[in-house]
Amino acid sequence: MSTEPKTVLVLCTGNSCRSQMAEVLLNHHLAGQVRALSAGTRPQPKVADGAIAALTAAGLPTDGLYPKDVDAVLDEPIDLVVTVCDNAKETCPVFPRPVPQIHLPFQDPHGEPLEAFTRVRDDIRARLLPAVRDALGL
Repeated sequence: MSTEPKTVLVLCTGNSCRSQMAEVLLNHHLAGQVRALSAGTRPQPKVADGAIAALTAAGLPTDGLYPKDVDAVLDEPIDLVVTVCDNAKETCPVFPRPVPQIHLPFQDPHGEPLEAFTRVRDDIRARLLPAVRDALGL
């Protein structure tokens, strides 16, 4: 059995909120088992302030978070792709080799108060972590 962490790519449109929170939560809660990356099909200029605030409020690290274009990670050895918005699912890129994919949409809290970001953060933690564990057999 390999002890190398599995690489999970969390994909959404802007890579400014849901996918960023999912990346941090996966890396925190599944450390050593999973290496999470996130990217967007049309990345925004910066990570949403609400996403940073919701992660910080939970004691999670936010250093170095920035929106990335999915093209920048296509050469990574991805073990699982998770789309967290319907638009990203429709425009999910073709990877150089077959990659298992799961779709788990979350509400987009962009432009809403911090409470909305906190709810989405907790929803991601509650639904995404077990789904990734199941998909990767962890």
